[in-house]
Amino acid sequence: MVASKALGGAERWAIRFSLALAERGAPVDLAIRRGSGLDDLDYGSLQVHRLPFLTTWDPLSRDAVSRTIARVRPDIVQTYMGRATRLTHLSPSKGPVHLARLGGYYALGPFRHAHGWIGNTKQLCDWMIQNGLPADRVHHIYNFAEPVHPVTPERVAELRARYAIPDEALVMVTLGRLVGFKGHRHLVDAMALLPETIDGRPLRLIIVGDGPLRPDLHRQTMEVGQEKRILWTGWQKDPSAYLQMADLVVFPSLDEEPMGNVILEAWAWRKPLVTANFRGAREIVRHGEDGWAVPCADAVALAGGIREVLSDPPLRSGLAERGHARVQRDFSRNAILDQYLALYRELVR
Repeated sequence: MVASKALGGAERWAIRFSLALAERGAPVDLAIRRGSGLDDLDYGSLQVHRLPFLTTWDPLSRDAVSRTIARVRPDIVQTYMGRATRLTHLSPSKGPVHLARLGGYYALGPFRHAHGWIGNTKQLCDWMIQNGLPADRVHHIYNFAEPVHPVTPERVAELRARYAIPDEALVMVTLGRLVGFKGHRHLVDAMALLPETIDGRPLRLIIVGDGPLRPDLHRQTMEVGQEKRILWTGWQKDPSAYLQMADLVVFPSLDEEPMGNVILEAWAWRKPLVTANFRGAREIVRHGEDGWAVPCADAVALAGGIREVLSDPPLRSGLAERGHARVQRDFSRNAILDQYLALYRELVR
């Protein structure tokens, strides 16, 4: 169950996960918020229930959740984030098992009534246990990387022409909602510290995403004189073309970022990665091996890391290859789905 109004990274993950489970032959239904940004997506043969999910206290929404569960009669009800979890109240002694899947350090009050909890990093699971959730019911499973879907060279050429990106340019790409903890303001400042060219190649930064800070970030870009080098795409349901054209993926998030699917996407696309060393990156990125990590909220260090990697083609290719090997080994779809299915079997036996 996903009750979000807008389509973001967490919502994309939940949909991707549901479709992947269905492909493995698991009987999966998906409940989403009616009229939300998730409403017009292609779910293939997946059974989708569109529920009100209006507020966390709304009796109409809670009744709709209860009636849907009673009609579908699942073994597991997995809820994402606060609203869907708060509206789902199941008996601990009979009926389906309620798993709340957390992807961040949320206040745990609205989640405590669930029967079990899944965290997508070890640090998050440790934090949940330290804050009173029973250790034997807290389960750690990472996210898996989104499958790569290459686009045609013509599509990439079309985008380069649209944004007037020179053929010889080094293209950096960053993905994420334009909100404070994603750290975009430090990346904009870092761009102002970078030279016009590296090894004779001009630099361009493509920011894929949208959010409430967009006007402020546009203004900042103008103030630091980077409006010709920083390009804005808005939110993209499928960022494949931008990842495909990237020479470098940059992820400037602050320490509030719990996991960071962008890391996995960079690795899946065989792209070198420069990332801020937020808590999720500290857990999964190996500096100098599969990524280049710099301190959070430090534009000077971020610019230095970008320059270091872009100036060294062997380093770039090595980071990309080792990152790709890492995602295939530790974060593949099958590896993560095997862990989820094993957990489900354990809980319903």
